[in-house]
Amino acid sequence: MKNIAVLVSGGGTNLQAVIDKTESGYINGKVCVVISNKPGVYSLERAKKHNIPAVVVERKDFESEEAFNDKILEVLSQYNADVIALCGYLKILSEKIVKKYEKKIVNVHPSLIPKFCGMGMYGLKVHQAVLDAGESETGATVHFVDENADTGEIIFQDKCSVDKGMTAEELQLKVMKIEHVLMPKAIKMLCEQD
Repeated sequence: MKNIAVLVSGGGTNLQAVIDKTESGYINGKVCVVISNKPGVYSLERAKKHNIPAVVVERKDFESEEAFNDKILEVLSQYNADVIALCGYLKILSEKIVKKYEKKIVNVHPSLIPKFCGMGMYGLKVHQAVLDAGESETGATVHFVDENADTGEIIFQDKCSVDKGMTAEELQLKVMKIEHVLMPKAIKMLCEQD
């Protein structure tokens, strides 16, 4: 059984999807730690409800980006993480972390990469950009993580239609349903590898 570390910055609906799929036995693994770069986010409450250790590592507590990432690496090692899931984690991981966990870190993004991704494209901003561009379809992507924003190899993608008159919030909810299927599916795949 693999140890899954989940990195978060917000509410954690994808974290919940992963927890549910580990508890149901769909994923042959367990969430060993939740790491948040922000205190007080609902993800930490989700971890607590399931008796999962939660650690807050804030960038402001470290003199450099490198020291901040070294602390995250230390926590990952402390909890013997085999697989890392970025579930709405809004920081770029250091090259050191990416190299150590090569092809073991996955991220979910709320668009069909290569469209509407990269630095600054997260949350409702993505869905608003899709609507502003007049797209007829969008979706979600799960990809391996490299040292850049949303540029790693794509693992899974699925699409949905963009309905006329939709708000960014409505589109977000529609895309989240896809995210909640794709992220556990990718983690299941990683947990079944040697």
